[in-house]
Amino acid sequence: MASFSFGTGNAAKLLRIPLYAVGRIAALVIPRSDRWVFGCGAGIGDGALALYRVAEQEGHRVLWLARSTRDADDAKALGIRTVPRDGLRGWWATIRAGVVVVTHGLGDVNRYGSSDAFVVQLWHGIPLKRIGLDSPVTAQVPPGVPGAVVLRRLLTVLYRRAAQRIQLLPAASHRSRGRLESAFGLDDDRVVVTGEPRVDVLSQGTREQRRQSAATLLTRTGPLLADQRVLLYAPTWRDGAADPAIPTAAQWVEIVRLLEKHDAILFIRSHPLGEGAYSPPWSSGRIRMLNSDLLADVTPALPRVDVLITDYSSMAYDVGLLAMPVVYLAPDAEQYARERGFYGRYSDVAGDDSAPDWETALAQLDAVLSDDAVRAERSERSAELSAHMHAHRDGRNARRVYQAIRARGVPAPKGAR
Repeated sequence: MASFSFGTGNAAKLLRIPLYAVGRIAALVIPRSDRWVFGCGAGIGDGALALYRVAEQEGHRVLWLARSTRDADDAKALGIRTVPRDGLRGWWATIRAGVVVVTHGLGDVNRYGSSDAFVVQLWHGIPLKRIGLDSPVTAQVPPGVPGAVVLRRLLTVLYRRAAQRIQLLPAASHRSRGRLESAFGLDDDRVVVTGEPRVDVLSQGTREQRRQSAATLLTRTGPLLADQRVLLYAPTWRDGAADPAIPTAAQWVEIVRLLEKHDAILFIRSHPLGEGAYSPPWSSGRIRMLNSDLLADVTPALPRVDVLITDYSSMAYDVGLLAMPVVYLAPDAEQYARERGFYGRYSDVAGDDSAPDWETALAQLDAVLSDDAVRAERSERSAELSAHMHAHRDGRNARRVYQAIRARGVPAPKGAR
């Protein structure tokens, strides 16, 4: 599993400053075309794929920048044309693009070719933990680096300038909008409440259609019977540090015992940038990894999940669209609040009964799986949270984002009426 931290990433960013400067000079003399280019830090999926489909349907020239052979293969299976993100072809595609669509950062496309493009930053989740300019980790530098104070200030300036390239940033709701404006240092005319394209898949089609499609994705890990319960554990990223809730050998025994009692499967979705050892000390078919190398975008698989277990993941907001019960497992909630910080209080999301350890979480899971009243109460709590954070739930968020892009002067495709 890949390991990454803001400190190491920022060190690399400082070393690339001359290349950014060259890219900006080139953008002054190279004209941009009507092509839209797309990239996603998580692979072929997320909101970028939803918006890609809309732009393609409208007749725009579209191109995906693949980060890897895996991305290229996944895109080919979906009929999406790609070029490698890195190297001359990726740079040329980016610097000639009229519209650049990303989900994580400008590095989703070729980072040296985005100057002066119409940048659409879709982001990849409603912020619960503080991000961007609101987070102290954004401008971190590796420990022991000389002039750390000056470098942090420089990184903050660079981050703010990069964020100013964003012309449009969709928000799920007005509450989310304020967080994004603050995190990216953007005026309210650039952050619009259209809903997030990445969750359209949770509202499109019938419940049974969504559930069947999700089950097909989950069976990549092995058989999944129609009446088996599905639990999903999705811890957040801790800047390269290990998840403090990685189970001990004794806790694994209790986890498997619960799964057997309720004929359930536990899927573990560790963050693509995190690290941790989540495998039990023996082989168990009831515990399956669902990492990004197997499924780049987990959102389409959520309709087959019965209960989510998480700490600070924005997925907690998303599953409310499905009225899914959530059990919050956060052994380091107070420390995380001090070091990273939340928007509001953690208890506003998790309630006053978040589990500090697996023993407590397993007791709560047992209750959810055994007691219809408990399950209904958790489902209602989840749906209510989502209602506050998602203004739209009609499966047309990507369409609204497209209309907002066009309303800001991006021309219709050639030949369109």
